[in-house]
Amino acid sequence: GATNALRTQGKRIAFWVLVIDVAKGWIATRWIAPALLPGISPAAPTPHAWCVTVCGLAVILGHVYPLWYGFRGGKGVATLVGTVLGIHPSLLLPMVLTWFAAVVLFGFVGLASMLGAFALALTIALGVGSPRVPLLTYGILVALLILFTHRANIARMSAGTESRARRLWLFGSRRRQG
Repeated sequence: GATNALRTQGKRIAFWVLVIDVAKGWIATRWIAPALLPGISPAAPTPHAWCVTVCGLAVILGHVYPLWYGFRGGKGVATLVGTVLGIHPSLLLPMVLTWFAAVVLFGFVGLASMLGAFALALTIALGVGSPRVPLLTYGILVALLILFTHRANIARMSAGTESRARRLWLFGSRRRQG
């Protein structure tokens, strides 16, 4: 996604990839999910919550396994951010703070993404957002999916070959010797 676009195409393209990936998650959960149940009152939260959960999972799975690209897509993190914006924007703060802290402390964007997804599930488990069962189901499933999509990153971190975000990493070398 945006991380690969930044590495290969530059900041401008990476920015637009990020915007598009976040937007599709937001559209799926904020616009499409409510449109699928037009006859059910928003005051009846459980059917809507399950519909939003399914739409959120579907858009992330569609990003990770796109039909038109041979089922080889991105890792789903930016799309996850968009779904969280559409579902319950206050859940984004713990995700982003965890992501930023992990990048600063460890320098690994992939690790930060996994920890951010688990922060989402933990925040929901601790009682933020409602209704609880659909939202908690969503949080756990997306955290596991993000962990799964980062399995190559986990292997590279274990092998010591994963690249770090040196500009953001607190303990990384700031100067290059040449």
